[in-house]
This record gives sequence, structure tokens and C-alpha cells, in this order.
Amino acid sequence: MTVLGHELKASYAFVERNFNLSRRYWGWEIAYLVYAIAGALAISLIGAQLNDRRLILSLMIGATFWNYLSIVFSFIADTIAWERWEGTLEYTMMAPIRRHTQLLGSTLYAILYGLVHTAVVLTILALFFGLDMSRANIGTAAAFMVLGSFSFIGIGIMAAVLPLLFVERGSQMTFVLQSLLLLVSGVYYSVDILPGWMQVISRFSPATYVLDAVRRGLLDSTSTTALLGDAWPLVVMGAVLIPLGLLVFARAERYAKRTGRLKRVG
Repeated sequence: MTVLGHELKASYAFVERNFNLSRRYWGWEIAYLVYAIAGALAISLIGAQLNDRRLILSLMIGATFWNYLSIVFSFIADTIAWERWEGTLEYTMMAPIRRHTQLLGSTLYAILYGLVHTAVVLTILALFFGLDMSRANIGTAAAFMVLGSFSFIGIGIMAAVLPLLFVERGSQMTFVLQSLLLLVSGVYYSVDILPGWMQVISRFSPATYVLDAVRRGLLDSTSTTALLGDAWPLVVMGAVLIPLGLLVFARAERYAKRTGRLKRVG
């Protein structure tokens, strides 16, 4: 077997392991799905109350596609937390595998899980409101979901360092980071209504560009080529954040091993 084949097989093992963890806690998975659907419906009903179909779709897009991005982020950011909860952190981190192999497996599962989760939520919302999506540019939405995924993968890898270094409070810190991204990214409103200093911060959030492009694609049938202003920041962020995330994680891992943080459980 080639080196590449061996690495891909090892990455698939992490995909399978994460799938089995989700299956073990299937009750929680159903609970999270119901919560995501209920939350998206509650937000979208604001548009229904105002009898504004465009607002309904705009809010629905924000809720649904933020759900996808947050799933990708949280699954990767909680990679270390999951290992610690399962009591396998020390074994996994000391196993003879490359770290990027483990992170690739976690990332692939996060994307697959997020796509399935988001498809279910989006389908139920579309049926609930009886929305006609025939004129929407699905290609634009898909393209920007992919571009946004790369950026969130890089941020998630860096965030995964927090539970590794800060055993007691690392998971809470990743949740705070996710909440701040929600605030500044225009999930439910235009970033133009934010104070000036928050608008500056919003330009550093990949979700800002993803949500703007997806809305324009689904609401106005805008093509991907017409949204290069949203595309190039995502390309740059993805190209920078993933290598940076791997570098930060590698250094944090060496520090954690040197200081005995792998053994600590709380």
C-alpha cells in the first residue's frame, strides 16, 4: 500500500470512529436536530409575521447555512474535547499517525455530517413555508459553502488548541469564539447595521462572505462569477488559515506533551 493510501485509510478510521460516536449518542443527535429545526423556524417566522416572503427566505438562509458552518467549526474545535471525554486523548495523541491525518478524518466527518444535517433542516423549512426554490442559483450556494468550509476548517483547528491547553475552560472558550462569529457575521441581519468598529471585525469573518453570497445566489439568482468580491477573501482565508492552524496545533501539541496536559481529565 502506498503512503497516500495508508494515510487515507487512517483518516477514514477517524471518520468511522466519529460516526460510531454519533450513533452511540443518537438521542443527543436527534435532540440537536430538533433544536436546529425549531430555532430556524422560530427565526424565519419573524418574516412570516411581517408577511414578507423575501425576509422569510433571508432569515431561513441565515439560520440554515450558519448551522452548517457552526457544525463544521464545532466538530473540529471539539476534536480534543471529544477525546478527553472518551478517555482516549493520550492514546490517540501518542499513536503512530500524522496529526494532519487525524484532523483530515475529523474534518471530513464534520463536513459530511454538516451537509446531511443542513439538508434536513433546509428541506423541512422549505416545505413548512411552501417556498419555491426553482429560480434559486443552487450552484452559487454550493460553491460558497465549499469555500467557506476551508476557512472554518482553519479556524476550527486553531480553536481545537484551546481544550488542549486549557483543560478546564478550553471548551467554553471555543463556544465564546463561535458566539462572537455569530454576532459579527450578519447571520440574521445585514452587517451594515453594526457599529463601525464591528463592521471592520466582520470583514475578518468568513461567514460574512459566505452568507452574503448564498443570499444573493438563492434570492437573486446571482452567478458565482458575479460574486468574486465575496470569493477572493474566502480563498485567501482558506489558503492562510489551514496551514496556520496546522502549525499552531503542532506547537500546542508539543507543549501539551511536554507539560503533561494529555493525561489531565479535568
